[in-house]
Amino acid sequence: MNRKRFSPGTLTALVAVALIAMGCAAPSVTLFPDATDPLKEFTLSGTGDDKVLVVSIRGIIDDDPKRRLLRTEPSMVEEVVSQLQAAEEDKKVRAVLFKIDSPGGTATASDLLYHEILDFKKRSGAKVVASIMNVGASGGYYVALPADRIFAHATSITGSVGVVFLRPQVFGLMDKIGVGIAVSKSGRNKDIGSPFRPATEEETAIFQELTDHLAQQFIDRVKAHRQISESDLADIQTARIYNAEVAKKKGLVDEIGYLSDAVASAKTLAGLEKDARVVVYRRIEYANDTIYNPATGAGAGPDMPRLDLGALGLQTGFYYLWPSAVPGG
Repeated sequence: MNRKRFSPGTLTALVAVALIAMGCAAPSVTLFPDATDPLKEFTLSGTGDDKVLVVSIRGIIDDDPKRRLLRTEPSMVEEVVSQLQAAEEDKKVRAVLFKIDSPGGTATASDLLYHEILDFKKRSGAKVVASIMNVGASGGYYVALPADRIFAHATSITGSVGVVFLRPQVFGLMDKIGVGIAVSKSGRNKDIGSPFRPATEEETAIFQELTDHLAQQFIDRVKAHRQISESDLADIQTARIYNAEVAKKKGLVDEIGYLSDAVASAKTLAGLEKDARVVVYRRIEYANDTIYNPATGAGAGPDMPRLDLGALGLQTGFYYLWPSAVPGG
């Protein structure tokens, strides 16, 4: 007699479907940890009393919570700030290492993280080190600026210091299918940025003015935190990207090295012994956990179906973002 065998993932999905189908009759069971589960500290290495906390900033930087089919996830801003709050309450956390792998995100979310990291540093007195992995571009670099020392991996890409204004446009498609939209407005700029018509010259100028303002804010942040020559700053303002070697020459990063080098630097800056503990905050325990694990939660279960433009969704807005590095973008 042949018996059908299911993989562990399939069995988990079947159990989930069964519980959902049972409705109110089902007991209260948490299959997938979510944002309601508390963060707990786990030690990755070391035995000392003092600690270096590792915080991952990975993916698109946003302040919008993510709703999944079987779980919820906090926004990146919420998740990082939650970890900083926990670290501030623990006086043994003497340094924080931000492991960055991000092409950036919204201008507001990037600025919020920058502000929260800077404030944490001032309030706690802890040393801050940033380590750029694959990509730390635009907003991904913006949030590294408060760090006492910025590392880049030898293969990292950084830069893209600037802002981009993205908005969907559907008027071409509407013309093809013979669909229109009627608008009554109180002022000529009330529907500025409408996806249903081309922008006027006045609107284009307004968009550019706002874009230039946010770009200047980014540049001002770079000038405040980094020692960069005027000639290098002029090149950086073109919003081009750099490899690690050129980024170091231009002053965007301090060192080229591995995560282990960044950890050692954090311990040295904070005056810690070599056996100081390296810790993370997670919602579940991972077997054989390492510093390369960016997760704080389970990350299990399928995502809700979405119709989007890359990873950002069809949302008009200003972004500290390198769009080419966005999956699907």
